[in-house]
Amino acid sequence: MRLFLVRHGESLGNINERAYRQFGDHNVPLTEWGYRQAAEAGSVIASYLQGLPSQGFRRLHIWYSPFLRTRQSKDALLEALPESFVGDVREDYLLREQDFGLFTEIYDHAEQKQKFPEEFEKWARLRNNSGKFYARPPDGESRADVAQRVRLFLQTVMHEAENGDHNVAIVGHGVTNRALEMNFLHHSVEWFERSDNPGNADITLIEGTRSQGYGTTLLHQATDRQPAQESQLRDAYGADVTITPKAGI
Repeated sequence: MRLFLVRHGESLGNINERAYRQFGDHNVPLTEWGYRQAAEAGSVIASYLQGLPSQGFRRLHIWYSPFLRTRQSKDALLEALPESFVGDVREDYLLREQDFGLFTEIYDHAEQKQKFPEEFEKWARLRNNSGKFYARPPDGESRADVAQRVRLFLQTVMHEAENGDHNVAIVGHGVTNRALEMNFLHHSVEWFERSDNPGNADITLIEGTRSQGYGTTLLHQATDRQPAQESQLRDAYGADVTITPKAGI
C-alpha cells in the first residue's frame, strides 16, 4: 500500500492572515503560486507511479478535503496525472482543517486575548494543564479531536485496501495530514507535538504492507519563493480576488 499525503499549495491565507477573515477559512483560495506548487506535486506522484512495476499496477485513488484550497490543489494534481493512472476521486469532510472555534480567522494571540479575554485565559490554562494536543479552543477542536476523526477516515481507506495493493493520495491540511501520519504509523502524542506541519504542497509517502510494516519518507518538498519572486503570482488562482486591506492602511 502507498499513501501519498499532500498538503494544499500556498493559499492567500498563507501569505496574509486577513484572507481567513475576508473569505472564511473554508473558502480561502490558492495563490497562483500555490496552484503551480500543487501541479508540481502531481507530476512528482506521476513520476513515482510510472517507476513502479507495471504488473499488478493499481490506479491512484484520490481523497480531498472540501475546503476550497484543497479542492483546487486536487484539480492541479489531476491536471498533472495521466488519466489512466487515476481511479476514484472523492471528497470527505473528515479531512477538513482543525476548527479553532471563536479563534477561527484570528491567528494572532494578542488579538485573540483582546477580543475574547476570558475565553483566551481559559484556553491558556487548558494548554498549560492538559497540553496543546488535548486543549480545545473555545467552541473549537483540539488536535486530539482532529486525530480521532481522521482515524475514522482511515478505517475507510484500510477497508478498501484489504483486497490487494492500493495507491491513495490524500489532499489535506497541515494538522490533518500530520494526524493521518500519526494514526497510520501509530506514533505517540509526543511525536505529534515534536513534529511540524508539512509545507505547502509537500508530499509525505507512507509505503509498506501490514505483515512487513510501513515506512515514511518526505517524497517531495515544494519549491519556496525566492526573494526575487516575492511579488510574483500572489493573486488568487482562477479569480480576480484581492485581500481587502485593513481600514486606514
